[in-house]
This record gives sequence, C-alpha cells and structure tokens, in this order.
Amino acid sequence: VLQKGLKENFADVQVSVVDCPDLTQEPFSFPAKGICGKPRIADVGGVPYLLPLVQKEKVYDLNIVAKDIELPGAFILGAGAASSRILGVNAELIPIVQAKSEKKPAVNGSYIAQINPADKGCLLEKYSSKYTDCEFGLLANLYASEGQPGKVIEVKANERTGELNFVSCLRQILEKHYGEKPVGMGGTFIIQKGKAKIHVMPPEFSACPLNTDEDVNNWLKFFEMKAPLICQPVIVSRDPGFDLRVEHTHCFSHHGEGGHYHNDTTPDSVQYFGYFLPAELLFRIDRPKETHMVGRD
Repeated sequence: VLQKGLKENFADVQVSVVDCPDLTQEPFSFPAKGICGKPRIADVGGVPYLLPLVQKEKVYDLNIVAKDIELPGAFILGAGAASSRILGVNAELIPIVQAKSEKKPAVNGSYIAQINPADKGCLLEKYSSKYTDCEFGLLANLYASEGQPGKVIEVKANERTGELNFVSCLRQILEKHYGEKPVGMGGTFIIQKGKAKIHVMPPEFSACPLNTDEDVNNWLKFFEMKAPLICQPVIVSRDPGFDLRVEHTHCFSHHGEGGHYHNDTTPDSVQYFGYFLPAELLFRIDRPKETHMVGRD
C-alpha cells in the first residue's frame, strides 16, 4: 500500500519489511534498541489547551502515560510541548524516553527546541543536560512500544514530485486505502539530504487569543533547517471520533537544529529514510472538552 501510494508523490521509492536496526547506534542514539513489542499510540491533551489561550496547568508525565497505556517502562517517541512549569518558557519537546519500570529508572534522551534569546535562532538542547524529570505540557502525540528489535517497515523516498509532505503522504495513503478503518503508525525517519521548513514556538505564550491558522502562523517562528534531521512521526489515518491530531512530527539533529516538521523545501534533492510500525492500540488521554481545528498542521 505504501509503495504504491508513495510513487505518486516521490520519484524514487522503496518500501520493504526488514529487521529493525539497533537504534542505540548513531545517528539515532536512542535509549532502546528498537520500536517493536506491543506498539501503541497515545494522544495526550491537545491543541485546545494551547489555543486560543494557554492553559498552563495542563502538565503530564511520560512515566505516568506509560502506565496509563498499560505499558510501564515503555519506549516512547513522538512530538509534544515542553513543560513551561519546568523550563519557565514555552518550547518544543522531541520526546525520546525509556519510561521507568520497577527494575530501572527512566532514561530521558529527549531534546528541547526553543528560541535562543541571544540571536532569535533555534536553540536545541538535550533535555537531560538541564532537567531530571519526564514532564511535558499541553499536548503530545506519542508512539510507544517495548523498545525491542523485530520486523519493521523500512521506507525510502527520494525526490518529492507531489505537494504533500512525507508524513501527510503516508497518512493519506493509509486513509485512502483503509477508509473508515483507522490505521495508526509511528517510528522514526531521517531527512538525509536537503532542507526542511520547521517551526519553533516562541518562548512567551500569546497574550491575545489565537483564533485562526493565520494568527498561529504569525505567532510561530519558522526556519529552514538542514539535513540530517532525525524525525519522530505519529500518524493516524483518520480520527474515529476521539478529537485526535492525526499527524504530528518533531525532529532533532546533531548540529543544533530541530522542532516541528512541516515539509522539505528542496523537493528535487530530498531523501527520506525511515522505520515504521503499525500500532495495535490507541489511547486518548485528557481529551479537551471544548475543541477546535485551529493550529493542527
């Protein structure tokens, strides 16, 4: 399904089932070896806790989320917002956490991307260089597993010919093929060559309400960032009525850039390479009672 669909959006496509490589190795350097074993997706909180006005009291813990999704000690990847209670400012969180279990403490390999107060550029830092918790705020889209080796879907897609970004393309392929049956998927992919449009939220939450996508885009800070970028996507083909964010991808790098992925800006030269696994279960945690569709791209 992915092979056929991606060929409509990329010039060079190869999709196969392979053994998951050891993700503790570079460039990933994750705290777990793989993305296999009881794969599941959690959608926690939501954009309505950020927009139109922030609800700062919405704070969560990845160790508790792991228990809530019935997988204590889970290896968690994804995209979310950092806890402003911990950081003192608003920032992007790139969660990469082996949650604590009865036998082991948590290993937090996450990154935070924020606006550098010195030059207004992107400041990417390893979370554990400053903090010891596993907190996040407002919202997160998470792919969790036992972090085991196993069979995964390897996707190579080079030279984008269509309008859709890589993640939207994957999601819409699944939606088109599976229709009303929701299919969720997560994992990691690398933008190996080219550049990408990435946003980082500003350090100050907006004092005036952000009511439209235009308001949100004027508030966000956009950058063009260079490869290699290591991305953590969470995809659900369609929302079965749980007010989900159906796609959300954050990325980090080893050259100081990272944030929320929108699209590559170099379609002719871009190379995507990643490992994915369909999820077996979906958990919706702390769903907002009042909702809207603003700020979800």
